[in-house]
Amino acid sequence: MHDTAAPLPAAVRLPARDAIHRAVWRWHFYAGLLALPFMILLAVTGGLYLFHDALDGWFHRDVLSVEARNAPMLAPETLVANAEAAHAGTVYQFVPPVGPTSSAEVGFKGTDGAKFSVYLDPYDGRVLGTMDDKSSVMWTVRQLHSLALFGTWPSYAIEVVGGAVIILVVTGFYLWWPRRRQNGGIVSLRGTSRHRLFWRDLHAVTGMVAGLFIGFLALTGMPWSTYWGDRSLAMLTSFGQGFPAGAWGDTPVSSLPMHAVVDEVGWTMQHAPVPTSPSMSDHHHGAAAPAPSVDPKLLPSPIGLNRAVSTFEAMGLAPGFAVALPGQVDGVYTGSVYPDDLDQERVIHLDQYSGEAIIDVGFNDYGLGGKAIEWGINVHMGQEFGLANKIVMALVCVAIVLMAVSAAVMWWKRRPAGGLGVPPWPADRRIAVGVTVLVLALGAVFPLTGLTILVMLVLDQLWLAIARWRAMPKASRQAAVMR
Repeated sequence: MHDTAAPLPAAVRLPARDAIHRAVWRWHFYAGLLALPFMILLAVTGGLYLFHDALDGWFHRDVLSVEARNAPMLAPETLVANAEAAHAGTVYQFVPPVGPTSSAEVGFKGTDGAKFSVYLDPYDGRVLGTMDDKSSVMWTVRQLHSLALFGTWPSYAIEVVGGAVIILVVTGFYLWWPRRRQNGGIVSLRGTSRHRLFWRDLHAVTGMVAGLFIGFLALTGMPWSTYWGDRSLAMLTSFGQGFPAGAWGDTPVSSLPMHAVVDEVGWTMQHAPVPTSPSMSDHHHGAAAPAPSVDPKLLPSPIGLNRAVSTFEAMGLAPGFAVALPGQVDGVYTGSVYPDDLDQERVIHLDQYSGEAIIDVGFNDYGLGGKAIEWGINVHMGQEFGLANKIVMALVCVAIVLMAVSAAVMWWKRRPAGGLGVPPWPADRRIAVGVTVLVLALGAVFPLTGLTILVMLVLDQLWLAIARWRAMPKASRQAAVMR
């Protein structure tokens, strides 16, 4: 095979700036190898998910939409009773209608443990249909976007790709930076689509316009990565920069985290503990949380779903909130909402017997780190600045596809016969090592990316050693073996 990776002989050493450029180009190529296979998938699925409310509303309009009527809506408990009459299972969640044309949703856990939702007309209680948990079109798109659709291990690739994209952006800006050109390839395109130069310029100019946005998307997608995201949240929480642990005080808590109780939970709150009802502790004179086998006759009367929903509404929980029902005798009613407006993001836990609020936490109660990450996620999802946010992010997704395609085309046009077309290292080893150390340092911010870059470096050096061995005369190879 033809190897383009061999260093230049000392007689033709490049000037330092050109040597750095060549080393950066090589790592830009390697980062592209890691990221490009995923970038088109991420861009297409991410671009679609920006409009998930509208698209889900259209795809599932038979169960999500109703005709507005000049009539009162039925009480939550009545709607739940209608759903239970039609379907077997345990109700764990109720979502009131968001508006006059929205259905009500009752979340069930089937006898096999699988979750599904029953949708009802809130005016007459008629069952409109059912949907398996997380089976909507847009939820499937979201699972594709995170690779979670393929299991736990593939989702680790998201962190590798995100870190590689950040390296691509940093090295890409260096390669784009004007050196001896006026405007060709900087802000304008040269040649035609038949020429590699055109595709190179298209790649560079698009990157110049969209690069910072692409880096922002990669960075703000990292909190949801399996490895880095979980550890970052734990670190922020330990430093008091995540959910406000002090708000819990001496409140008794269960072993359940928020993400185990509600279907939609914000990043900062996903591991916050769910409290238990203080009335039960008082009822048992401060004893530990009672077992589920407590005689119901000895328990105080629960407030019921109707009162819980009206309490959440009276407390100003934004429309679109979901209510998680108590799962045990010491459980709580949890109202949670994660709307586009971050200021309205909120979680309230009610004592299921007294109806009093135990915990009431919103976005403004988070630590600075939690607020920053939640804001970044909100912009990433196109929610922070209305339609303009969605349009800008959608254009960035188009730019990602364009850059990925142009990168593939210009590589195809310049690749040597029988080779990968890897940009060669500069002859100056100090420059090659210096640039590599900087790339490794950048990758180390995200451990899985750093580890992958290190593996690629080992493979790169192994390939170079093999190429040099093959290039040696047969006599020299035999002499080397003898030594």
